Amino acid sequence: MLKGANVPVSARTVRVELGWRSGDGVPDVDASALLLVSGNVRSDADFVFYNQPVHASGAVRHEGKTFPEGSDGVAVSGGPVTDVLVVDLEGVEPEVERIVLAASADGGDFGHVPGLFVRVTDADGGAELARYDSADATVETAFVLGDLYRRDGGWKFRAVGQGYDSGLAGLATDYGISVEEPEAAGPAVAPPVTAEPVAATTVAQTPTAGAPPAPAAAAQPVRLTKVTLTKESPTVSPTKGAGTSGGVMRVHLNWEMRAEKEDDTRTRRWGLGRRRAAGPQAGGGLDLDLCVLYELADGRKGVVQALEGFGSLTEPPYVQLDADDRTGARAEGENLTINLDRKDEFRRLLVFVVIYAGASDFAGLNATVTLTPQAGAPIEFSLDECTVPARTCALALITNEGGDLVVRREARFLVHRPGISMQQTADETYGWGLTWTPAVK
Repeated sequence: MLKGANVPVSARTVRVELGWRSGDGVPDVDASALLLVSGNVRSDADFVFYNQPVHASGAVRHEGKTFPEGSDGVAVSGGPVTDVLVVDLEGVEPEVERIVLAASADGGDFGHVPGLFVRVTDADGGAELARYDSADATVETAFVLGDLYRRDGGWKFRAVGQGYDSGLAGLATDYGISVEEPEAAGPAVAPPVTAEPVAATTVAQTPTAGAPPAPAAAAQPVRLTKVTLTKESPTVSPTKGAGTSGGVMRVHLNWEMRAEKEDDTRTRRWGLGRRRAAGPQAGGGLDLDLCVLYELADGRKGVVQALEGFGSLTEPPYVQLDADDRTGARAEGENLTINLDRKDEFRRLLVFVVIYAGASDFAGLNATVTLTPQAGAPIEFSLDECTVPARTCALALITNEGGDLVVRREARFLVHRPGISMQQTADETYGWGLTWTPAVK
């Protein structure tokens, strides 16, 4: 498409791919969306991006980046990279007239981003509906590449190509977003939900206390900063420094499962809390369990998972799951929250995920882990390609070092021995030493 051209969009749900080519000196690029009424957002909640990945309506989601196969959260030089938004057009609130599809460059300008494009496809069938290639960028650090807008009872896509030299903050404030760096409140903590019993798995024999959820944080201006962990720079402290030590930290995981057939270029989108009726293997849904092994400063050890009553933020172990979502109905997904006000009570925490059903391993995974402190920059990293028959993946190890919590990127796929559970595999790998017995959700 040429700049200014428009095409009708007949699909019910669309996948918006922002793409470019990686390489030396190429800045990182991030996709975002703004939901507009009369030319502006109604509130900061209408801004969907890496720090606020799901709109309250559930109709617009930031799904994250897909890197070239074999990369380690840093794209292979010259390889393609995409950052993805998914828009349920039928679910968009009636008063929303336009959805701006934007890009921002981190660490450089778009004059150094080769092959920049936006592509809209049918999220169900995979057919390409529109594509706009940007070829005239220079010093811009943010771009409106296109927008989706209502016309005559339907939706259209327009190629825009409007640049900003004031970055994501400048673009956001132009549409009525209040931006504050680096501090802003994190997402509210959802209450624990009691799950109905399902098939057996294994858990550690350890008591954990249930407790009411922490109060929801007050609305604050959005925060644009982030920290990316790699193999070369695998650690960061979310509690080091004045003003960044309290509140809570939410842990979230989303991923994309590539199609099994080599000639099928479509991909299947998966995430905690976003399971579909059929998983990557025929005949079963994808059921994932987010878990954490904890060791407290007083020596107590255990595990937090749905089987254990979801943990507690106000009593030991000061870690809580918000729910066990096995239906995919909850737009915000399944998350883990850590009480940073109790950081001195922690010795170490291991955050890991297991495949309970629907797949035999993590092969074909493009995954991003995000840890979002209530104050301070979100921490994100990608997982490597899984090349072993693993149903357990250690995501992050959090340790208390001199009074500060340090997050270490693990991204380790673990193969369990016959006769032991996937949770026990994580235990044995990291030396927790718990006693495990069969149990049910």
